[in-house]
Amino acid sequence: MSHCPTRNAELDDSALLRYSRHILLDEIGVEGQQALSSSHALVIGAGGLGSPALLYLASAGVGSITIVDDDAVDLTNLQRQIAHTESRIGVNKAKSAAEAMRALNPQIGVHAVSERADAARLAELVANADVVLDCCDNFATRHAVNRACVAARVPLVSGAAVRFDGQLTTFDAREPGNPCYHCLFGEEGDASDGPCATFGVFAPLTGIIGAAQAAEALKLLIGLPTLIGRLQLFDARSMQWREMKYRQDPACPVCGATH
Repeated sequence: MSHCPTRNAELDDSALLRYSRHILLDEIGVEGQQALSSSHALVIGAGGLGSPALLYLASAGVGSITIVDDDAVDLTNLQRQIAHTESRIGVNKAKSAAEAMRALNPQIGVHAVSERADAARLAELVANADVVLDCCDNFATRHAVNRACVAARVPLVSGAAVRFDGQLTTFDAREPGNPCYHCLFGEEGDASDGPCATFGVFAPLTGIIGAAQAAEALKLLIGLPTLIGRLQLFDARSMQWREMKYRQDPACPVCGATH
């Protein structure tokens, strides 16, 4: 199975009540909630960032959600990975997160992919999604996901969190001239997003960034403005956000004009 079946966008009385606080918002309304209900989100990683992102996508009513993670829940994860519980230590993270999401919202479709997706598998999964959330913890996977999203012209929400520092931005290859992940972070150089096991991470930081990733994804799905071309940098020590603007690299080997 490559993706979840798309759920019926029609909202029954139970759904209208469940999502009433969304429907009250002029920017969402019934039409926006129906758009979420008929959408498919792909989330790469069910750890610190993926946990809050997945729970908010589920609670917000995204109709189909696919989770990709080949890792198993460990005791050290529970400090921040809120989709998992002590009783599910040793269980695959994608399956554990799926269990939490179904408990939160049984109206949605959830599919767990408990494998490390190679380039071909990523291409297949991304092509079936309306939005992709990169919640992984290594550059190789980030670049592989970015290449798949550019090739399929599927928007990508990228987040990162380590120590007390978080990053957030959105890429949208549907519009020519928009930058991609490679424009911002090349595969060469000494950049590092080493694992939390090496550097540590402040527990709520992953919640802040992961929830913000869900917010960006939801806005993409209902057509609201997002962080395209803007990198948000968050310092949890001072609780301050900074923003850096960036553009497409014309020589980018993934999305540039010379590609």
